[in-house]
Amino acid sequence: MSTKTNKMTNYRWIICAMLFLATTVNYMDRQVLSLTWKDFIALDFHWSDADYGFITAAFSIFYAFISLFAGKFIDWTGTKKGYIWAIVIWSIGACLHAGCGILTMSLTNIPDEETLRAVKAGTDLALTISTISVWLFLACRIVLATGEAGNFPAAIKVTAEYFPKKDRALATSIFNAGASVGALAAPLTIPILAEAMGWEMAFIIIGGIGFIWAIFWAVLYNKPSESSHVNATELAYIQQDNNAPVTEAKTTASTREQANDNLEIPFIKCFTYRQTWAFIVGKLLTDGVWWFFLFWAPAYFSELGYKSSDPMGQALIFVLYLIVTVVSIGGGYLPKYFVEKRGMEPYSGRMIAMLIFAFFPIFAMFAQPLAGTSVWWPCIIIGLAGAGHQSWSANLYSTIGDMFPKSAIASITGIGTMFGGLCSFAINWGSGLLFTHAEQQGEAFQFFGVTGKPAGYMIVFCYCAVAYLIAWALMKMLVPKYKPITK
Repeated sequence: MSTKTNKMTNYRWIICAMLFLATTVNYMDRQVLSLTWKDFIALDFHWSDADYGFITAAFSIFYAFISLFAGKFIDWTGTKKGYIWAIVIWSIGACLHAGCGILTMSLTNIPDEETLRAVKAGTDLALTISTISVWLFLACRIVLATGEAGNFPAAIKVTAEYFPKKDRALATSIFNAGASVGALAAPLTIPILAEAMGWEMAFIIIGGIGFIWAIFWAVLYNKPSESSHVNATELAYIQQDNNAPVTEAKTTASTREQANDNLEIPFIKCFTYRQTWAFIVGKLLTDGVWWFFLFWAPAYFSELGYKSSDPMGQALIFVLYLIVTVVSIGGGYLPKYFVEKRGMEPYSGRMIAMLIFAFFPIFAMFAQPLAGTSVWWPCIIIGLAGAGHQSWSANLYSTIGDMFPKSAIASITGIGTMFGGLCSFAINWGSGLLFTHAEQQGEAFQFFGVTGKPAGYMIVFCYCAVAYLIAWALMKMLVPKYKPITK
């Protein structure tokens, strides 16, 4: 360590800021398609809701598949190299989207974009264009998913390396807020870029940011014990779970946890622990809710008459994610309060916090009925539901560090993320098919007094409303109380 002063350095928050920026870039890259497909790309390629739903669902299933191995890859390479590989790959994938238009026109012998848009909908040529473009975009989404799958396993592992257990939910909520900030910044930048420079440049400019981040990460990151920016006082604070037992019983537990901190758990054996399945359930039932809001909110507001390219449409998305960002950061502080003020151990404090946040999405079932009163009602309601998810997610991720050794954290994160991707696959593909079917059926399609495509949205909102409470109950059944993995 380079400094000899007893005053604690705070380099861990610089690292947390880097995680925040990476997650922001991650979600902006993911949002480019959702903010351009309805009002820009679909006009070129004659896409339907089902086409877009297929692309997002396929992205989700591939993301899920890669996530199963991404965590193990991060554990194997370490957080420094692994994170660089992840963000470089997903940035390449993001930029590749820009070439889909040129390649589609080349394969269909269409000379320019004006001719492409002039093709009559419903013709064989229009079907050929939509089919080719969908598969080209899907290929790019696969590259994007391959890199993005490494973000959360790496970020959660870094958080466990740089923060004591009582601070991990707060640190996780801060970097996880990058998802909300990315979604917040996206409607203020991406439609404007697409309008001014074409949707292709939106992919290239946003995608290129990741390469810059990778350079800074290579320069700034080392493990706390190896970093010249972390002094002895901060290192002791980071490692306090091992160094500050309170009672004889806790001393024994602390010593045991320290001895097991580098315990190597074979990948297959991870599936034999109830703690793993508790995390899986928490992801499987809820991740798709967030991804549905992320991928479909712009299209939903467009259905209500407010396109993402219009100021009002941009304002709606901005306010939605502003609510998510502000509320969710506070969500990371709640377990810290339970631990420091109420004397709870971290896992119990986290589970109580998660139960509180599980009630937030219940409001989602009122989004569609209130949409006829004012478009701001679904905006606020979806924002609160999204904030509940992000707060839930920050605490859910932190339960891994509570119960698993650091050597296995990225692997467990990857496993859970895979199952979360399966939920996203089901919701996004199902939503696309549901919305197309509901629109075709018109008044004949009804649900809770709502008809047509709005009834389709009502069905999905109702699932979003109850998913978290069901997930919490199942998690509590699997792991009723704090039980760390020791062998």
